[in-house]
Amino acid sequence: MDIESMNKLLDEISEDRTVPRNIRSLVQEAKTDLNDAQKDMEVRINSAVSILDNVSNDPNIPIYTRTQIWNIVSMLETMNKEC
Repeated sequence: MDIESMNKLLDEISEDRTVPRNIRSLVQEAKTDLNDAQKDMEVRINSAVSILDNVSNDPNIPIYTRTQIWNIVSMLETMNKEC
């Protein structure tokens, strides 16, 4: 997976109107951190993982969205190991 693929997956969640607004905004924040070219790639990935991990613990998140976020976090952690 690459950053562009991650962006598409994060966009899918942030555009889903069944997901609460606060969760969508945090997903968008994770995407912004992931695309911040001024930071080292490892820092960008770890920042996004941290935000998404907090989001996945939100009790208001739909189950299918939580699963999507866990999958994204797994892919990001794999990317981080490859860096």
